[in-house]
Amino acid sequence: MLPRDELLKGSGRPEELAQLIGLAEQALRTWEPCWSGFVGAELQEEAQQRLGALSELHLHADGGWSQAERCRLLLRRAELSEEPGATAPSAALSGLVVSGNFLFDPAEPEDVRQGLLKAGLESGELGDIWMRGDRGAQAVISSEAAPRCDGLEAQVRSVGVLLQVVTLEQLQWPASRVPRQVSSVEASLRLDAVASAGLGMSRSRMAELIRSGAVRVNWQVITTPSRELNRGDRVRLDGRGEVEILEIQPTKRDRWRLVMQRR
Repeated sequence: MLPRDELLKGSGRPEELAQLIGLAEQALRTWEPCWSGFVGAELQEEAQQRLGALSELHLHADGGWSQAERCRLLLRRAELSEEPGATAPSAALSGLVVSGNFLFDPAEPEDVRQGLLKAGLESGELGDIWMRGDRGAQAVISSEAAPRCDGLEAQVRSVGVLLQVVTLEQLQWPASRVPRQVSSVEASLRLDAVASAGLGMSRSRMAELIRSGAVRVNWQVITTPSRELNRGDRVRLDGRGEVEILEIQPTKRDRWRLVMQRR
């Protein structure tokens, strides 16, 4: 048995981490690798720090593409991954096309996620979701959920959509994000000002997303656009990546010069 209490101490997501610990114990006991459902970036990071540090356990993440934010985790004995010629198997994943006319009611990936959840999918069955202009969205789902999705009708905001299951190869993937440094001079250290500069969108749109609960600072949902940021803070917007504040320097004109790392 794993030291469950020690592994859970101080966890930001104890219930979800406890489920992963259960899978890890099963993998160690049976010598059979175990796949989790899709988990978010915060839980992935915590699992790698806590479970990945155990010498007897190996973790591998697969979300369908190299920059996936939501992934399924493979938990297996370290000895199995160290065998000659051993490679990590791919997760059982499928693609999903969400077709609808969003010309008059634009949606965000989170809107699509909520629509799919209301249509009967589980959170652990849904990977990354990205918009395809006003024509709808595409997503990665678990292959176990695929038979229930194909041909299903759902509602996203005010738009009726049709779901079609496809292979991963048939998806039109989002543009890959290249990590880069971003410099900006801002009048304040407000979340809406800094995040809009770091993630490349208008300040008004960023303020809307913050109020809707779509933005996290150091993994905590923040709904106040005026929240001030500090050096080392990490701002994440699902579907747009993350920006970390590396440097903050005052200027002679009482403004702030920032250096940020965007991923």
